[in-house]
Amino acid sequence: MIVLKLLTWIKGRYIGQDQFGNRYYRERFLFMKPSRRPKRWVMYSGEPEASKIPPEWFSWLHYISEEPLVPTSYPWQKPYTPNATGTKEAYLPVFHHARGGRPFERARHFEVWRPQEETSNIKRK
Repeated sequence: MIVLKLLTWIKGRYIGQDQFGNRYYRERFLFMKPSRRPKRWVMYSGEPEASKIPPEWFSWLHYISEEPLVPTSYPWQKPYTPNATGTKEAYLPVFHHARGGRPFERARHFEVWRPQEETSNIKRK
């Protein structure tokens, strides 16, 4: 991690920061290979998780746009949230064993079908 921060300080040019605290950089010097495009990278704030990159920065990071897009919000839009699968913030159903739930209690409004029992009025030959 120290080496990455040192190389970022030497070779990186700070571009910006998103709402999650992730910092984005572009390669500063292209002495040996001026014809190639500069590398781009992100320094994650906290745990490195790719879904923590908002769409406007994703497009810049993957060379879809030259500059980071200006975030626009519409009244029907929900705020962007990273994927929480595999973390402590992940959704767990009420009866999940990790939440200390008890085994699923069968609802009383249906009856389980058992193929060995004759449940219909149609007689088989």
